[in-house]
Amino acid sequence: MQTQNRSTRSTPQEIFHVKTTVEQLSPTRVKLEIFVTPEELKPSIDHAYSHIAEQVNIPGFRKGKVPPPLIDQRVGKDAVLEHAVNDGLDGFYRAAISEKELRPLGRPEADIVEWPSNKDFTGDLQLKIEVDVRPELDLPDYNGLAVTVDPIDVSDEEIDAELEKLRSRFGTLITVDRPIKTGDFAQLDLIATIDDAEVDNATGISYEVGSGELLEGLDGVIDSLTAGETTSFEAPLLGGEFAGKDALVTVTINSVKERELPEADDDFAQISSEFDTIDELKADLKTQVERQKAFSQVSDARTKTLDALLALVEVPVPPKLIEDEVHRHLENESRLEDDEHRAEVTESSTATFKTQILLDVIAEKEEVKVSQDELTQYLVQSAAQYGMEPGEFVQVLDQNGQIPAMVGEVARNKALAIVLDKAVVTDSNGKAVDVSEFTTIARGADEPFVAVDGGEDDHEGHDHEGHDHEGHSH
Repeated sequence: MQTQNRSTRSTPQEIFHVKTTVEQLSPTRVKLEIFVTPEELKPSIDHAYSHIAEQVNIPGFRKGKVPPPLIDQRVGKDAVLEHAVNDGLDGFYRAAISEKELRPLGRPEADIVEWPSNKDFTGDLQLKIEVDVRPELDLPDYNGLAVTVDPIDVSDEEIDAELEKLRSRFGTLITVDRPIKTGDFAQLDLIATIDDAEVDNATGISYEVGSGELLEGLDGVIDSLTAGETTSFEAPLLGGEFAGKDALVTVTINSVKERELPEADDDFAQISSEFDTIDELKADLKTQVERQKAFSQVSDARTKTLDALLALVEVPVPPKLIEDEVHRHLENESRLEDDEHRAEVTESSTATFKTQILLDVIAEKEEVKVSQDELTQYLVQSAAQYGMEPGEFVQVLDQNGQIPAMVGEVARNKALAIVLDKAVVTDSNGKAVDVSEFTTIARGADEPFVAVDGGEDDHEGHDHEGHDHEGHSH
């Protein structure tokens, strides 16, 4: 019997203690030699007989009650042995990586070097397994890491822009008798035809001119038209049976309205906010803008902290891990022949995996734990990014075995928060930036927690939390 390049199967197995030797093939790949004694293989042999007994039909014996000698006679010991090895392989592999404290980053490739005797199952089972693993890193001292960010500076123009947005929310639409201009609201009737046959129509649509949210090219053709005028243009349809096909679209302008904004005075402040004066409202708007910029400042600090860390340590990444991720990405986009895009995805995937590996090592060093509440909050936020209900999102993740990967992402976020909490962050004016409000996640989980170790599947290119490798964030 010969078995080549087999991937170990994830079936529930008792964790065994097996003799294992490890050869380091590269900083990110090892070769395991595993020796399984007849005694260690016996539970798998017994299970194989039991399973086969459930499958075979032999007159005079109920299913599951066929004795092993009869199975040997009818099915053969070769089949029993192969069944036992296949079922036990995952348990032997997991025992070996647990004993040697290895952290797999990909799927293992297993060869069976030597089989036990197929006559009496004596002799060792010898396995050779190669697998990509997380490299050992010499972490730099990140206590007091210096990070510089842009200062928070709120201009009068930014406050005025926020005030304008607020006034727009309280504005009223009034009908005007003049040509359309950008910013107006036009009430439209649309009729789409293909080869002189009507394929779609809509009436009474209220459209903000210049928003570009309806049909491609619409803004250009209705600009300067007045109520009662009709024009036609060609555009690809956005939905329905003919989505993506070019159609002749006839558009009729029913009315033109402009937004009339309330005066920015004390009366407006009182109807639009809890403040009595426009000056108080503007002061609050300034505080809001400052708050938004503080979030952006901390986000910039996180990015620069991570960049500074990566510049201080070499993080090797398994080439096959990157190759598989790039292939999956390009295949999903049907762009396998796009060499320029391949180079871009290779670069971004490499950076993503380096980041993940580095933060995993830090999370382990800092003994990061992930509470159930932290995981739940992260899943709810991720579900919102995908426009899915949290329950449905969790179900999909669970079906695809991706919950451990999500736990890993929360742990990485916490690891980066810990490093940021220990960093010295200043703006370019030399002013200290207080990030403590945004790094409370680094303080640890006091509630019952779930395991941080995502296992081997945590780095196999699964898509989650909106984490496309071209825009990965932590």
